[in-house]
Amino acid sequence: MIDHVKLFVGDLGRSKSFYLCALEPLGYTLMMELGPLGLAFGRERPELWIAPVPASELPTSAHVALRAGSRAAVEAFHAAALAAGAADNGAPGPRTHYHPTYYGAFVLDPDGNNLEAVCHADVR
Repeated sequence: MIDHVKLFVGDLGRSKSFYLCALEPLGYTLMMELGPLGLAFGRERPELWIAPVPASELPTSAHVALRAGSRAAVEAFHAAALAAGAADNGAPGPRTHYHPTYYGAFVLDPDGNNLEAVCHADVR
């Protein structure tokens, strides 16, 4: 349903470093650099856009959930994001209150956006 998402950040360089590290385990790469207009990450096409705004103009935080191909990828995302400077906002694990096979992890990026990796695969 969703084609792409844009997040606003206060420091584009810091966010570039963070997202390069945090998204690598999910197979996302930096696809476009548009100078002062921002960055675009994706797998086959740009899906997650990062755009700079003055820190004083940052909107309230957003929640973005990115698909992971496996539970191991969810765990690798969480570890990579923490190593890149994220704050833990929910360790990898089942979230059966959403549905029986929901497995996710949550971090807060350097600007406070809630970034999630989720796998819906049944592991039976």
